[in-house]
Amino acid sequence: MDFYKWVRTQWDRAAAIVLVIVGLVALILGWIGVSGATLPTEQIPYLSSDGLFGIFALGVAATLWLSADLRDEWRKLDDIHRDLRAAREAEHEDAPLSRSSNGSSGRSRRATASTGAEKD
Repeated sequence: MDFYKWVRTQWDRAAAIVLVIVGLVALILGWIGVSGATLPTEQIPYLSSDGLFGIFALGVAATLWLSADLRDEWRKLDDIHRDLRAAREAEHEDAPLSRSSNGSSGRSRRATASTGAEKD
C-alpha cells in the first residue's frame, strides 16, 4: 500500500503516531533538562514546559487512536447492518403474501394494545 494513501485514509492514526513520537521526545528532553539542574527552581521550567507538553501530546495521541478504532468498529457494524437489511429484503421478495386464516388483519395483540384500540 502506498504510504501517502495510507496517511490520507488513516490520518488520525498517522497523527497519533507523530504525536507519540513528539510527546516522547518532549518528555526525554524535559528529563535531560531536569537531570542537569541542581536547584528545584531550575527544574520547574522543564517540568512545566516539556513534561506537561509531552503528557498532553501522549493524551491527544491516545484519543486519536481510540477514535480511529471506534470509527473502524462503526464501519464494521454498518456493513453488518447493510448485509442484514439486504438479506431481509431478499427474504421478503421471495416469500409469498399470505393472509391470516381467521380473517383478521394480521395485527398482533400487542400492536392493538399499544394503539389503545383494545380496552380491558
